[in-house]
Amino acid sequence: MTTTQGVQGITEDDISNYLLNTPGFFERHAELLATVQLTSPHGQRAVSLQERQMEMLRERIKGLEHKIIEMIRNGQDNLGIYDRMHQWTVQLLLVADAAALPQALLDDLKERFQIPQAVLRVWGVAEAHAALPVAQPVSDDLKSLASSLSLPYCGANAGFEASAWFDAGAGVQSMAMVPLRKGGAPEAFGLLVLGSPDPTRYAAQMGTEFLSRIGEVAGASLSRLLA
Repeated sequence: MTTTQGVQGITEDDISNYLLNTPGFFERHAELLATVQLTSPHGQRAVSLQERQMEMLRERIKGLEHKIIEMIRNGQDNLGIYDRMHQWTVQLLLVADAAALPQALLDDLKERFQIPQAVLRVWGVAEAHAALPVAQPVSDDLKSLASSLSLPYCGANAGFEASAWFDAGAGVQSMAMVPLRKGGAPEAFGLLVLGSPDPTRYAAQMGTEFLSRIGEVAGASLSRLLA
């Protein structure tokens, strides 16, 4: 509360409350609006209350314009991402040979979304696909980790088992681990891992909705490899 004392003990808060609760005051004393002088934030010159209000309105409008531009830009970016997502999904549907699906999935994913490194492993595959590179053995701990992920993991490359799947010398500093499931099954049957030399590309605080969608599409597609 403002404690500056005015005439006969009237405080600035008293004056503020009076003006707020007496909307007709400036209608009855319109001449005050033209005589009150304030300091302009754009210099030391004095301006009238009306001019100051106009300056404040212009600043608010400018701020709103910036927010609108940012919203439009974000909307365009999101539209572009979902368009690429759609194209990637269509490409997966066009892969007739299930054995060719894992590499096609990775290659198209990296190209469309500019992902430096992307690898995956799938377990429980049919015998016909047991020789595929993506069917290489993984530990039970990693399988448990994948099934425990309700959302994709994003963060630093902390020496996870999956980090050894990247190309030697890739210099991966941050990574995302996306569990692969068939429909709504609780157990994961695979893990898609994305990596980048940029330590902030997959930060712990980033949103994971888009990565979750990638996992859902990848899981539905790769379920064709299962026994």
